[in-house]
Amino acid sequence: MQPIKVSFVGLGVMGMPMASYLQKNGYVTTVFNRTTQKAKQWAQKNQGEYALTPKSAVENAQVVFICVGNDDDVRSVLYGEEGVLAGLKKDTILVDHTTTSASLAQEIAEKCKALNIHFVDAPVSGGQAGAELGKLTVMCGGEPAVFEKLQPLFKCYAKQTSLMGKNGQGQRAKMVNQVCIAGVLKGLSEALSLAKEANLDIELLTDTLKYGAAGSWQLENRAVSMQNDKFDFGFAIDWMIKDLGFCLDEAKKYDLDLPMTREVNENYKALSAQGLGKMDTSALIKYQR
Repeated sequence: MQPIKVSFVGLGVMGMPMASYLQKNGYVTTVFNRTTQKAKQWAQKNQGEYALTPKSAVENAQVVFICVGNDDDVRSVLYGEEGVLAGLKKDTILVDHTTTSASLAQEIAEKCKALNIHFVDAPVSGGQAGAELGKLTVMCGGEPAVFEKLQPLFKCYAKQTSLMGKNGQGQRAKMVNQVCIAGVLKGLSEALSLAKEANLDIELLTDTLKYGAAGSWQLENRAVSMQNDKFDFGFAIDWMIKDLGFCLDEAKKYDLDLPMTREVNENYKALSAQGLGKMDTSALIKYQR
């Protein structure tokens, strides 16, 4: 049996290790990145291939992955004479790992359907560390049969994959994920501010609370670093502002008010305006101080 050929478009902090895991697991991988030098370096390191345009990257692929920045970035690599859609063959599977609006996922699904291409919106959670360790969570929107075909590939870099429903539902699940993170970080920021004023030992406090009802991934992995003013863990404030904007826009469609999400988003915008937009989202504690 010939090995499955795949393409990966976008070699940022998430896409780079995800593409590497595919290549290491026997999937012949061709990559494209807007900075060609990064694609060349990936190909040399991983014994893979690189292409100079999205179209040429995907022409021989059976499965194509995209992981870029935002809605406009997805459109820029997807559409046009040299875009991904121009190079895809009938029955190819297109997977978008970018966190986007649900409306974009539905837009792409319609265009793919007209071309007899299968589309899955599949945003991920787990951050840079999750990508590097191959332990991401993938939330998918699409057809069950296509989702099942993707399982062996997802297992290369994910520990959990779920089909949430039709196209767009993967992105909506990611919105819920981001609202949860915002709430936990807001609570953790306030709690640590109180702990500091009370002269509590943060490491001891973390080791104690993680076994109780207050336990969370953010508590275990970020409480001590937040106290030590370390905020260089990959998922930046500016990206969270983008994601929470999607959440708030989606909520408007249902006449739903999300006051905590709105407040945290405004906090992040204030921090970004201070030049802190590249810091990790746990830097929310700086708004408390």
